[in-house]
Amino acid sequence: MSTLFANPVEMIAHGAPRTIHNDRELEEYTESLFSLTAKEDPSTDEIEAINLLTLLIEHYEKEHYSIPAGDPVSVVRHLMEHQELTQRDLIPQFGNESAVSMFMNGHREISIDQIRALSARFNLPADVFMRSISAQRKKKVVIARSR
Repeated sequence: MSTLFANPVEMIAHGAPRTIHNDRELEEYTESLFSLTAKEDPSTDEIEAINLLTLLIEHYEKEHYSIPAGDPVSVVRHLMEHQELTQRDLIPQFGNESAVSMFMNGHREISIDQIRALSARFNLPADVFMRSISAQRKKKVVIARSR
């Protein structure tokens, strides 16, 4: 083990990246990351710095900017509110205004094609919507069993 890693406190005191505590630090780390990833042929140390900064940024964003778990309608409503969208804005993802309305009112479940389209629209992984479906189906099973 190198002497630097034998004392992590000393490593941090010498300027090793720290966890991100606020949006100002997030912005600084993100700028550093963009600067490193813009290099055509990064060194081994620069690649390690890219990996570390990516982990720190992802951790902070997950803790502070994650989308709340919920049913598909709640997730879509949350995204719509934060991007100031209307149901009409989602017609390309659902096919027509009626399909959007039926989904938003809970009268129609979301399809795999709609999940893909929403994932692309909001630039989010599809599992954000799929976890919601899985939780909704489990809830229906529990309710059906309790009857």
